[in-house]
Amino acid sequence: MRAGQLSLGMAVLASALALSAAPAAAGNTDKSDKPSTRELAAQSRITVYPRPKPGPNSKRHCQAWLAKEYRVSGTVIVPRMQCWWD
Repeated sequence: MRAGQLSLGMAVLASALALSAAPAAAGNTDKSDKPSTRELAAQSRITVYPRPKPGPNSKRHCQAWLAKEYRVSGTVIVPRMQCWWD
């Protein structure tokens, strides 16, 4: 008997949720020019070109420095590094 009441309660809850969501979806008829997030994700493409491997006589050069970062807890100094092959 409890299983029947539970399934009936679930059906009432599901229909109530469907009715409450329907006016929100129907009221959203704004046809703005901005694409949706899904459309933007479909349009965005990144092209990755393989880098040539460094030769046997290549050297790795690095430049290191300290930089300020402004955080909620206050300004902190953090290390930064940039490296490249030459």
